[in-house]
Amino acid sequence: MPRSRRQMYLLLWFSVVEMRVPTAAIKSAGSPALLKITFADFIVRSAYQMGKTPLLPIFAASLGASDALLGLIVSVSTLTGMATKPLFGLLSDRMGRRLWLLIGTLIFAGVPFLYSMVETPGQLVGIRLLHGTATAIYGPVTVAYVAERSGKRKAEKLGWFGMARSGGYLVGPAVAGWLLLTMEPVTVFTLIGGLSMAAFVPVLWLGGDGPGHSKTTLSLAEPDEGRLGSKVSPVQVIRAFAKRGGTLLGTPAVWLSGALEAAVFVITYAIKAFLPIYALTVGYTTVEIGLFFSAQEGALILLKPWGGRLGDRIGHLRAVSLGMFCLALSLPLLLTGAGTTGLLAVAVAMGAAQALIFPATVALIAEQVPAGKIGTGVGLAGSLKNGGKVAGPVLGGLLVVGLGYGGLFWLFAGVLLAGSLALLVRVRIADFSPIPRTQKVKS
Repeated sequence: MPRSRRQMYLLLWFSVVEMRVPTAAIKSAGSPALLKITFADFIVRSAYQMGKTPLLPIFAASLGASDALLGLIVSVSTLTGMATKPLFGLLSDRMGRRLWLLIGTLIFAGVPFLYSMVETPGQLVGIRLLHGTATAIYGPVTVAYVAERSGKRKAEKLGWFGMARSGGYLVGPAVAGWLLLTMEPVTVFTLIGGLSMAAFVPVLWLGGDGPGHSKTTLSLAEPDEGRLGSKVSPVQVIRAFAKRGGTLLGTPAVWLSGALEAAVFVITYAIKAFLPIYALTVGYTTVEIGLFFSAQEGALILLKPWGGRLGDRIGHLRAVSLGMFCLALSLPLLLTGAGTTGLLAVAVAMGAAQALIFPATVALIAEQVPAGKIGTGVGLAGSLKNGGKVAGPVLGGLLVVGLGYGGLFWLFAGVLLAGSLALLVRVRIADFSPIPRTQKVKS
């Protein structure tokens, strides 16, 4: 059999295996609406990751982008999300989830066709800003949509949803790398646009916004601020956002969830940036380094639902505390030089620790934020999370200069351990029981 045909069959097999992830997720969730939103998210995330790694750096280099500009091109979409996630969360709270899912899908499907018109690195930055808007919409809107339909099993169902979403991070780069063997980058971007259009099928079948979600389609003002149907001005939008955001900024769960995720992402993204360099200096190969990150991501994907289920049972803050404790124990083991098996064991432990943390932090917001404001709350926490992604490599670089790699890992372990203990104290002195049932969305 020709080599290209074998590669094609292997790729199709791999894609089918990964497509089982959303199906398994929703069999557990038991909701047709969750099945549809999960498939839609899986499609657009897979396509988006196809256009991010390794396609985007190669395309940017072909346009003559410098190393500094290349870094900006890769990270600018994250900055877009950090700035706009709260706004899109607010708009989905007021105007409905389905409308903004349609808008996000339209951007996911339309923007890839614009890459064929790009001729300079500066133009590519602009396209990446627009493309990043789609992820900024999907982030808070899809999570709020799932949380509103999850009842008392929020962390578990968010874990299943996150498992399916993360499948795109595995499928996308693999497919893009295979396509680049025979296609130009611009052609691959065009295929990405076509693939993203498939997400319209599940999104259009979603129907309404579900029980308990109140929306205001013609006014962003609160009910006591003006009549429905009045013309909405930009000033009203800003006032509504400021009022909603100001209210949620006084909600401890939003700050706590966002800060916890930001802290974990600072550490994990710093590890992603500097572990490869450290590992090479102590004798590991690039294959072993790649396997480390694959094993970590695989453990995170597979264990998210069970981490969420544990959080629902023992309490979300306790689950986060346990995850931070396990992550703190794992980091110093990177310095032991235990060979390939030991390195992969540490990777699995780090993935399992994150699987305890992330479903629980989102579920914490869903439990504490009143109905109709979940999108805004998730958006605000998402902005803090994106800030951690941006700050992690920068802070890691500064710490490596001053402390070295060993000092960096031990410092991060100490911070995580202190945070874990502080959370246990917080659980004992703070009331984080769910808000009154009358304010919650009925599942």
